[in-house]
Amino acid sequence: MKHLKGTGNVEFSVKLKEVQDSLIQQNIEGWLLYDYRGSNPLAYTFLEIPSGIFLSRRFFYWIPKEGNPIKIVPQIEPYTLDHLPGDKWLYRTWQELEKYLFSIAIENAQIAMEYSPNNSIPVISKVDAGTVDMIRKSGSQVVSSANLLQKYTSVWTGDQLKSHLLAEKVLCNVVDSTWEFISEKMKQGFPLTEYLVQQFMVDEIHKHGCIMDHHPICAVNANSANPHYAPHEATSSTIKPGDFILIDLWCKRDNEKAVYADISRVGVLGSKPTEQQQKIFEIVKEARDRATLFIKEHFENDKEIQGWQVDQVCRDFITESGYGEYFIHRTGHNIGEEVHGPGANIDNYETHDFRILLPGTCFSIEPGIYIPEQFGVRLEYDVYLDFSKGIKITGGIQKEIFCII
Repeated sequence: MKHLKGTGNVEFSVKLKEVQDSLIQQNIEGWLLYDYRGSNPLAYTFLEIPSGIFLSRRFFYWIPKEGNPIKIVPQIEPYTLDHLPGDKWLYRTWQELEKYLFSIAIENAQIAMEYSPNNSIPVISKVDAGTVDMIRKSGSQVVSSANLLQKYTSVWTGDQLKSHLLAEKVLCNVVDSTWEFISEKMKQGFPLTEYLVQQFMVDEIHKHGCIMDHHPICAVNANSANPHYAPHEATSSTIKPGDFILIDLWCKRDNEKAVYADISRVGVLGSKPTEQQQKIFEIVKEARDRATLFIKEHFENDKEIQGWQVDQVCRDFITESGYGEYFIHRTGHNIGEEVHGPGANIDNYETHDFRILLPGTCFSIEPGIYIPEQFGVRLEYDVYLDFSKGIKITGGIQKEIFCII
């Protein structure tokens, strides 16, 4: 395969040259990165803003397609971008700030910012409408930096991949332990609830040295038809023989720069599922596998893939099977230091994600069918796009409904 090597841990000067080459190729005049009090975490990541630095005023970093960058920073905080190359322009008043910004703008030229037309991809829409208005007032056209950004915010380093593989092993172990926990408690006649199963998973994840941003899901029967159901101690359902159970769990190592793994499984508390449960499971499984095969065939033949295309493959099959109206979320999401990362999502439902699936990135594949008041099936694993080895499925592949006996 001809995929280029990723950009983790590279010198900023190398990133700068790559960005300028991309700007020339895309006929974009420059990239204007902007932040106000942490409003643009994507800019912080790309600009490698040191942690703990006090920044209370607006700043801009202009990367022209040719020539030196320009740092437009407030006189009260002149140190703001001192770690970066480029000429420094200090502004004191709002009039000076506008003057500087207008001086870099060119009539009808395209300027990239963390902006999404019509807010079509909310995760990269970080620049407020007023700032976009100000740049447009100069006569320039504001375009999205979505495909520029992803290479520097979502491509994993080798260490991050290792952290993901450790996390996915933890999750697989926790799944096995959870099914065993449910089985043992039921045999003991213990009054088990969704909440208690959730807390068991939390404890197991912590025992393995991992953390999570919020607690995993345990949902039975009709609750599993709610994709983001969260059990609470006072209201969660009691688990009984014959129940259908969905669990969804995610974690990462408790280390700096560690990245997440995220998986979902389904099971029944009995010797076999119902015919309806089995039917829905088979449809979801086939949709998952078709989406993954589409990625594999394109990626391993050096064909560009956009996130929305994979979602459509998955969604078309579920729709053709008669359950399109019950597939009520995107097929997958980018995974990074946050479980829902900033990179391309597998989505042509909630958004039209045109971003390219890049080598060195990871995302979930998790189609689902949710029958109201009955049950829902979601099957989730993660897919890592390896630079030289093709696609790597992590988190295990569920091939049948687990029977808890």
